[in-house]
Amino acid sequence: MTRIYTRSGDDGTTALGNGARVKKDCPLVEAYGAVDELNSIIGQVLACGVADELHPILDGIQLDLFELGADLAFPKQTENSDPSFRIQPAQISALEQAIDRWEETLAPLTNFILPRGSIAASTLHHARAVCRRAERKAVGVYQNTKNNPALKYLNRLSDLLFVMARFQNQHDGCPEKKWKTQ
Repeated sequence: MTRIYTRSGDDGTTALGNGARVKKDCPLVEAYGAVDELNSIIGQVLACGVADELHPILDGIQLDLFELGADLAFPKQTENSDPSFRIQPAQISALEQAIDRWEETLAPLTNFILPRGSIAASTLHHARAVCRRAERKAVGVYQNTKNNPALKYLNRLSDLLFVMARFQNQHDGCPEKKWKTQ
């Protein structure tokens, strides 16, 4: 059995998918680390009593996030040296369809709301905030890439996580707390 530790990262470096060694704080590692953290929080959401109807999409999101992390850690190159992405437009469309479906069940927003409520909804809000961070980190990596599906996916996903948090609070009977300036 292979051991989980290799000691090769003890010097503050890690290997990318192509075998190149980089510092653990390089933008690429920061980006796929944030995606990994987001995926772990989605796992927490699934473990803390989220509404049954959210399970299938969250399961799919976890798989998509592995693909997105692979796009960052193991970039596929095409003949013209532009990256080829594992995340595809159909995955982004699926997020948009889910947003539309659950948003129809919610009251329109007239104010900002505080990120709280039930444990599952609060964890969805946490996932949304980490998703925004992952998006910011990925923007730094992909700043010269046009029409990037990974960036679009993260942008839509944060919107979906917000809608899911609202849906979960409604499902759990937790009223939304509006933000009011002091």
